Amino acid sequence: MTVLQARVLYEGAAEGPVLWLDEPLSFWGGFDPATGVIIDNNHPQNGVCIKDTILVLPSTRGSGGTPGGVAEAIRLGTAPKAIIMATGDANVMIGAAVADKLYGLICPVLELSGDAFASLQQAERASVTPAGQIRT
Repeated sequence: MTVLQARVLYEGAAEGPVLWLDEPLSFWGGFDPATGVIIDNNHPQNGVCIKDTILVLPSTRGSGGTPGGVAEAIRLGTAPKAIIMATGDANVMIGAAVADKLYGLICPVLELSGDAFASLQQAERASVTPAGQIRT
């Protein structure tokens, strides 16, 4: 078992299969919060469902709508169980916070960089602790 220490952007615990995205994702227009499927025709993982995964991505392509897209997916149960980014995004964290405050639903958001981040590409499953530990 490997244990990595991430920076916590929004606290929570989760466990599930790792889904590694090769490119950044827009949570506002790049995926469908009703289904959890990536709908960006230019994304290499177009058509892949992020629901119930430990989503690992380099960064997001963002807009001010990102918090709404993240919060809506969490509310609908189509969001990842946790989101781990190499470059953190305050908008993703805000979406997780909104879902927690409005709906009582938690989706941890973490930042992990360098070799530790790259090591997740080979992981099949991961668990996340509220303290930011990632176990693979």
